[in-house]
Amino acid sequence: MSDKVKFHFSGPEESPGYLLAQLTILWQRNQKKVLDPLELTHTQFVILSSIAWLSSIHTTITQVEIARFNNYDRMMVSKVLRTLQTKKLIERKEHATDTRAKIVNLTSKGSQILQKAIVQVENADIDFFSSLGSNLPNLNKSMKKLIEAHRSDNSELENE
Repeated sequence: MSDKVKFHFSGPEESPGYLLAQLTILWQRNQKKVLDPLELTHTQFVILSSIAWLSSIHTTITQVEIARFNNYDRMMVSKVLRTLQTKKLIERKEHATDTRAKIVNLTSKGSQILQKAIVQVENADIDFFSSLGSNLPNLNKSMKKLIEAHRSDNSELENE
């Protein structure tokens, strides 16, 4: 007879990791519904949004900055950018002073698709999180706190 498995939590409904995973699956499914008609994955949407956001702050955006901003792996960002370039949604150019870096910009087509996607995604988010009502700011605050607490945990991965 095998040993009984012991859990810290009394059940899945008490496990924050399990609950987060379940919520993420449902939320991603919701996102996929609105992004599929635009022929974008969620990761592509996030990267396009990041380029637009970072471009409003800086004149030049590099692949490394996009990866760092999103806590994404650099190689994954490079692959997604290649796909977005093939779709003619972004342009990548050589950096003027750093030969290893690529400067990334949205194309006109990329801006148009992104604007449509933002409207769809934001509306989907409003609908998805509407059951929280006035508790939504507390959820956002808690998520930001967790992100900040663990962002440095991944900094070693950036340097590999």
